[in-house]
Amino acid sequence: MHMRTLKAQGRYLAWDDGTPFFYLGDTAWELFHRLNREEMDHYFAERARQGFTAVQAVALAEFEGVTVPNAYGRLPLHFANGLPDPTNPDLDAGYSYWDHVDYAVEAAAQRGLFLVILPTWGDKFHLCWGKGPEIFDEANAYAYGKWIAARYRDKWNILWMLGGDRPLEPKHRAIVDAMAAGIREADANHLITFHPPGAKDSTDFLADAPYIDFHTAQTGHGVEQCYRSDEVMAKMAAATEKPYLDSEPRYEDHPACFNDRIGYFWNAQDVRQNAYWDVLAGACGHTYGNHCIWSMTKQPTSYFPCTWREALVHPGAEQIHHLKDLRLSRDYFSLRPAPELLQTQYPGMGHLAAAQGEEYAYLYSPMGAPFAAKLDAFPGAKQVRALWFDPARARRRSSPSCRPEGSNFFVPPTQGKGCDWVLILEAVR
Repeated sequence: MHMRTLKAQGRYLAWDDGTPFFYLGDTAWELFHRLNREEMDHYFAERARQGFTAVQAVALAEFEGVTVPNAYGRLPLHFANGLPDPTNPDLDAGYSYWDHVDYAVEAAAQRGLFLVILPTWGDKFHLCWGKGPEIFDEANAYAYGKWIAARYRDKWNILWMLGGDRPLEPKHRAIVDAMAAGIREADANHLITFHPPGAKDSTDFLADAPYIDFHTAQTGHGVEQCYRSDEVMAKMAAATEKPYLDSEPRYEDHPACFNDRIGYFWNAQDVRQNAYWDVLAGACGHTYGNHCIWSMTKQPTSYFPCTWREALVHPGAEQIHHLKDLRLSRDYFSLRPAPELLQTQYPGMGHLAAAQGEEYAYLYSPMGAPFAAKLDAFPGAKQVRALWFDPARARRRSSPSCRPEGSNFFVPPTQGKGCDWVLILEAVR
C-alpha cells in the first residue's frame, strides 16, 4: 500500500500527488517528556482545531530528558557505566517511554498532524549551556538514528529534525552526519531538516549536507534578528535551492530579550510580524511558538507567565492559521518575493514586505503605515483589484481598484502597533 509522503517542490513542500502543503508548526519540545496521555489528547485536539499542520517535539528532551522521568516515571534510555545508553532504549513492558511516544505519534495522526521529531536535544551531543549529559558519539548516534527511524518509518505523519539549538563544531557535525545516515538507512521516505541555535540557520552548518531536505532558521527571541527575519529567509534562499522556513521565531509570552524584568512579553502582534515577513520572503511555511507551551509549564513563574493549558488558546495561536489559509487561497507555487513592488520602505518593526504570484500579489504593512507601490508587474491587465486583509481576524475590506502601471498609493484602514494589514492585489483581465 502506497504511503502518502511529502516532498520538496521547488521552494515549497507538497504531497507526492502535487497538492501543496503549508508547514504550520508549533514548538512543543517537552511534549513527550512532560505530558500524560490525556494532556496530549487535549493539546493535539486544540492544535488541530486551530489549523496547525505540524508539531515539533524532542524524543530526548531539553529539561534533563534522559535523567528525569516522563509523566509515567519512565526514562527513555537504560543506563550503562553510569550514563544513559542511546543503544539501549526503554522498551520494558507497560507504558514504556517509547510506548508513550508511540501514543503521541498515533494521536497526532488521528488529528491530521505531522510530528516533527528531534531524536535528541543538542545538549546530549554538545553540552554548551545545557545540562546534558553528553552521551553521543558517531557510532551510537548512527545506531540510535537507525533504530528510531525504523520504529516510525511506516507512519505517514513523521518528519525528522536534527540538531536541537546547538552550533556544530567538526566533531558535532560528524555526530549529526552519523545520526542522519542511520535515519536515512532505515527511512528513505520522510523529510529531514535541522534546528540551529539562536540567530543562526541550518545553512550556516549544513548547506552542503545532502540529507537536508529543507532548511530552517532560529531567528529567536532577542533583537538580533527579530525585526529582520525576512532578511534571514533571503540569506537562506541565496545559500540553497531547497525550501526554507523559520523553525523558532519570537514566541508568544516569551520575555522580550530573555529578560522578564523588562515586563514586556512578545505577543500576538509580534508573532504575526515574523510570520508574514517570512512567508512573503518565500518560506515554505512558518513555526509558531509559545514560551509556556514548548516548556509545558504547569506552575507559572515570572519567566514562564502562564500554564500551558492557558497558553494553548492565546491570541497568536488562534490567529496564525489565517496565514496558512491566505497562502492556500490562490495559486500556491508561483508566489515569490517581490520587493521591487515597493516604492516606500520603513526601518525596524515597520518595514514592508511584498510577494507576487500568478496574477496576484501580497504587500504587508506591519504597522499600518501608508506606502507607494509600483504595479507594472501586471502587464496587460485592465485594472488591479485591491483588498485589505486583517491578519488578526481574517476580515477583508475592499479598496478602490487601481491602475496596473506606475505608482499607486495605499493607506491601510488603521495605523499603529498591532494594526498590521496585507494588501491583496489581483489582476483583472
